[in-house]
Amino acid sequence: MQELLLDSFLVYKSGRAHVFDQYTWNVELDPPPYSEYNGKLIPARIPLRALIVGPTAGGPFPPGDPSPRSVGVEYYQSVCSKSTILNADVVYAEIGGDPTASQILNKWVDTFNRIENRCIEVSRFSNFQIFNYWTFGAAERLLDIWPEYKESPIIQQFRWSPLVHAAFVKNYHLFTVHSSLGTFFSFPKPGPDPYQPIPGLLVLHVRRGDFIDHCQHLGKWASRFNGFNAFPEFMDKFDPPPGSGDGQVNSTALEIYNKHCFPSIEQIVARVQEIRNSPSGKWLKNIYVMTNGPRRWVSTLKTSLGKSGHWDKIATSRDLVLTPEQKYIGQAIDMLIGQRAQVLIGNGFSSMTANIVMLRMARKDFSPDNNRFW
Repeated sequence: MQELLLDSFLVYKSGRAHVFDQYTWNVELDPPPYSEYNGKLIPARIPLRALIVGPTAGGPFPPGDPSPRSVGVEYYQSVCSKSTILNADVVYAEIGGDPTASQILNKWVDTFNRIENRCIEVSRFSNFQIFNYWTFGAAERLLDIWPEYKESPIIQQFRWSPLVHAAFVKNYHLFTVHSSLGTFFSFPKPGPDPYQPIPGLLVLHVRRGDFIDHCQHLGKWASRFNGFNAFPEFMDKFDPPPGSGDGQVNSTALEIYNKHCFPSIEQIVARVQEIRNSPSGKWLKNIYVMTNGPRRWVSTLKTSLGKSGHWDKIATSRDLVLTPEQKYIGQAIDMLIGQRAQVLIGNGFSSMTANIVMLRMARKDFSPDNNRFW
């Protein structure tokens, strides 16, 4: 999602209309209708507007903003028979070095502005993306774009889809105690700001599954937190320990990486207690756990958290009641809940955490101290 939004911002800055496609698992030119994930069939394509709305997905810009609205790829193909095709590798080579996000943005805006053709495509066969994982993975390269980016309509007018909001409202009772005050602060309003923080809610992002191998890979290359998880004002920072990097990671360094990337139940409980006892943890009373962990493991985690202190409610991704349509956008539902937490404890190496943190940092009612990490 972070790449989609930043690409949309680039197009917005160039004065052109962004073209959006469906969320697509397979990269083939003509992907099948289903993909396989963890041995199960899932939809290969999900309409983008089932996930998000707002300018990136064709929604209006604020009054007075003359920017052309984003269009679907089907419309683009119907009106653009002769497009100018750009190779991202060529543009990237012209920039040179290790460019920052702002340098990349300015180069691409200049490239677009020198093309008279109203229809431009970036070749899907380029080796580089416009903004690649090296950019998103390094705060020193990513965050120079933040002051302008966070104030843009792409971020300020970002909204989750009605389908996501409907799931949030239906499951609201799982992670919030009903009260007149809670309803006032917590239910999405019909007005322009449905994302105010929920008092008392602690959200944890606990990755399992493939992260057991991914965390080891991160250690081998001395990786740091993702760029949006490494704002300089954050309390929690991560420096690669000795014994990591150059394709190797020793047992001591791996133990440190796992504590921050793949924490055990005991480490999770200890970290929750530590943050609950901190100034930002005041008044926390409910926990929601965003996780892809196995149900039995998640049940053990809930029991351990419950024994650690007096919590009114503890719920997880596994407890959500979803319609068949909402089942395949579960991560977006988790992200909305995480976005609205009083305090978030995220995985600093996760792009999902980074997306949530980015949306929280774009608001004035979330303190940086309420974004924490394992």
